[in-house]
Amino acid sequence: MKQSQLLIPTLREAPADAEAVSHKLMLRAGLIRQLASGVYTYLPFGFRVLKKVQEIVREEMDRAGAQELLMPAMQPAELWRESGRYDVYGPELIRLKDRHDREFALGPTHEEVITSLVAGEVNSYRQLPMTLYQIQTKYRDERRPRFGLLRGREFLMKDAYSFGRSWEELDETYRAMYEAYTRIFTRVGLNFRAVQADAGAIGGEGETHEFMALADIGEDTIVVSENGTYAANLEKAEMFWERPAVSNAEIPAMTRVHTPGAHTIEQLCEFFGCEASVFVKTILYRVDGQAVAVAVRGDREVNETKVLNALGGEIIELADGADVERLTGAAVGFAGPAGLNGAKLLIDREVQAMESAIAGANETDFHVENAKPGRDFEADLVGDYRNAAEGDLSPDGSGALKFYRGIEVGHVFKLGTKYSEKLGADYLDEEGRRRTAIMGCYGIGISRILSAVVEQHYDENGIVWPEEIAPAAVHIIPASAKDEAQMKLAVELYERFRAAGIEALLDDRDERAGVKFKDADLLGLPYRIVVGREAGEGRVEFKSRSASDKETMTADQAFERIVK
Repeated sequence: MKQSQLLIPTLREAPADAEAVSHKLMLRAGLIRQLASGVYTYLPFGFRVLKKVQEIVREEMDRAGAQELLMPAMQPAELWRESGRYDVYGPELIRLKDRHDREFALGPTHEEVITSLVAGEVNSYRQLPMTLYQIQTKYRDERRPRFGLLRGREFLMKDAYSFGRSWEELDETYRAMYEAYTRIFTRVGLNFRAVQADAGAIGGEGETHEFMALADIGEDTIVVSENGTYAANLEKAEMFWERPAVSNAEIPAMTRVHTPGAHTIEQLCEFFGCEASVFVKTILYRVDGQAVAVAVRGDREVNETKVLNALGGEIIELADGADVERLTGAAVGFAGPAGLNGAKLLIDREVQAMESAIAGANETDFHVENAKPGRDFEADLVGDYRNAAEGDLSPDGSGALKFYRGIEVGHVFKLGTKYSEKLGADYLDEEGRRRTAIMGCYGIGISRILSAVVEQHYDENGIVWPEEIAPAAVHIIPASAKDEAQMKLAVELYERFRAAGIEALLDDRDERAGVKFKDADLLGLPYRIVVGREAGEGRVEFKSRSASDKETMTADQAFERIVK
């Protein structure tokens, strides 16, 4: 590849709206360009990286016994209605109609399509187990696309689906996919963790793990125990909890306290002169349209996923001001568990164990003291409804919990029969009985991997690509395109690398050396060979992108170094 002939439009500065390091660097290095919010074009060098990631994914999926196919991106809405996800998926599902007024959706995922396919083509136990995968563009109408490729509306994904005869077969496939993912993310150069996760809109009946690339820009919180044996995302994270000893002290009757203007925990702590842990805060929600109140300690945060799972619900949203006033008779900030009518009350186990608490009075500018669980208010459900907090003890006894930020790059699910039952994916067993296939689902955000890798592999000068997915292996830079000796040696080296099957980029542009070196740092190829003043003697400067030291050696030595 000759740089003068390639579309690599590097930039000195990133656009002002680029926030993430990876977004800035990929724009500056000429790897991507935005067409619309959350929609990107991959320019030649960016596309080369994307293809290399795809090849690694294909190799490992094939190694794990999966078969590649390609399904349509445009899916009939009837399939989504059959599975029950058409309304559940919400506004992220991009919907459209054809000229005959038939409804379609642009696929954010393909559980419905693959299950429908297998239902029509697989009818015998002899055809199972089977794992099918594709690499395809997906579409999600994100409310707020951001961070470049990390949260887009159009993205490239590998999605795989397994069908088996038993949960034991699903366990085997799940392990094979888990191991394949571990190899994939290792090969692309990511520092990652596999963590327990919630299944979310995909659903399922068994365990699920997310693969998280550790990065400060990550939108997910990873909860890990001190010795690392426990790891989960914040939605799923549990904590060790032991009910405190019961005191026999008599608790005075609940009393109203006038608290004008004090409706946040911080304001209440100042008003009463006590810690946040003595308060109960009551948050009102709508779960599948029904009013729900969740009471947690004042120093805790509600975990909406745990609430949703406890109720077996599908959609959870905060109640608006009008709902709060209708349910409590008070302005926002004064809701409490005592005397709350018209809403199912979920009490976190920590609140249920409190001797007494200060809580909202369901009256504007009033709170109550000495509110005692079981005496002054009764729960419809008691359970763990809060987020884990740093310093909580791990549920497996492996030390205190620590928090990290992560980018989700992969997710593996045990679906069970969630889709196969509804869409008729069954088969005849050895005795001729009809059985429902047991399914698994396994996704990788291929385009997201590019950004995740750059978030972990860069310095103040630009990208530092891991060797296996770099757009080329070596950058050959003649300091002066006008110097015949330099150009002759540079071209000779370039042709030798090409003949050896090693990808090389020759910077044959008529630019100042400083411009070339800055672009080389920005592009981040693993090795650089600078052909300068000693070209006449056959000597060059060799440098690894990840090292600060440069070496002077013969062109032959530089060639052999990279070949090895």
